[in-house]
Amino acid sequence: MSKLSITPKTWSAEEVVRSGKDIFFTEGQARGTRPSGVSAIWYESEKYHGKPTQVFAWLGIPEVASNKKLPAVILVHGGGGTAFAKWVAMWNRRGYIAIAVDTCGNIPQAKKYGKWNRHENSGPNGCGDFENIDLPIKEQWTYHAVSAVIKAHSLLRTLPQVDKNKVGICGLSWGGYLTSIVIGVDHRLKFAVSIYGCGFLDQDSAWGKNLEKLGPKRKRKWLQTWDPSNYLPDAKLPTLWVSGSNDPAYNLKMLDLSQRCHGGNSCLSVYIRYFHSHIWGWKRPETAAFIDSICGKKKKGLIRTFGLGQKNGKAFARYDRRASLDQAWLCYTTDDGKWQDRYWRRQKAVIENGRITSEVPRNATACFFNLVNDDDGCKSSSSLIHLKP
Repeated sequence: MSKLSITPKTWSAEEVVRSGKDIFFTEGQARGTRPSGVSAIWYESEKYHGKPTQVFAWLGIPEVASNKKLPAVILVHGGGGTAFAKWVAMWNRRGYIAIAVDTCGNIPQAKKYGKWNRHENSGPNGCGDFENIDLPIKEQWTYHAVSAVIKAHSLLRTLPQVDKNKVGICGLSWGGYLTSIVIGVDHRLKFAVSIYGCGFLDQDSAWGKNLEKLGPKRKRKWLQTWDPSNYLPDAKLPTLWVSGSNDPAYNLKMLDLSQRCHGGNSCLSVYIRYFHSHIWGWKRPETAAFIDSICGKKKKGLIRTFGLGQKNGKAFARYDRRASLDQAWLCYTTDDGKWQDRYWRRQKAVIENGRITSEVPRNATACFFNLVNDDDGCKSSSSLIHLKP
């Protein structure tokens, strides 16, 4: 961290944009309109095979008075993606300085979405990079991706417009996986949101087959080295986990285990049957509400639950009574087996004197509460209650 905290060298990457062909500013749309106020930059990152690497990023700084400092957010894309300029612009409109980084040695240029052009000073490519676990640590993808994210933070902290006490991170899918590692390492960060991504990749994740192919010894080595569960206990900053009940990549059990082993205050927002993509992840209002509450842009954030449990056929939880709670639901499944395949239902819960209660259907195997904030309609969730093995 002492090395990664040093400000990286930066220079313009506008030549990438000026090439004028097949540039992607957002997910799935080439040759779209470039957002105003967003610049293309390179910054230097860790050496790969003894050679310095560089990272492509989009950087956006809203226009503000010269004496005013703004909060800032690092944006980390998911698998198949790259740095997206429109993600930066979205946060600029909210009043945040933002930097979106590419973590795979690519630039946002391609004949086909996801088949990105690589640049000559790239590091390793490939999310997860399971098969290369026996290479030296500094030649593996996760090492370089985490380093690139931390260096982006070090860069942001040198900008005169940035409030150093209000810099955080938002990662999506594989970017959420990286976020879950970074927050246990870079303790300068003040907030984090992980959309979809989390730890415990050995718990029926989408990469179970990749892990099994390694064999028992190499699988254990990968998990001990790169699974976020090793880093999350050291994360002390406020963190929001956002996902869907049937996420195909990072299932609900993985998400629940991750937020439980997190070393600080964390909260959940789980929608029943939600899509997995960059654009759908960006749509969730809970992310902005959570970050705004930490950065002082709004007084109240998401509703937190505590005292969760179940007894005599009833599930119960308490919540902060200062919150404006509009509705509460018990979400439950009667299925077992893979979490991705379970069907979830919901029923209204009773709200009374700071307490939420609901009868639990007899054949339910797991459940959790969803709470809807009356102020902005944002949804927060409790941890899971496992009712049957």
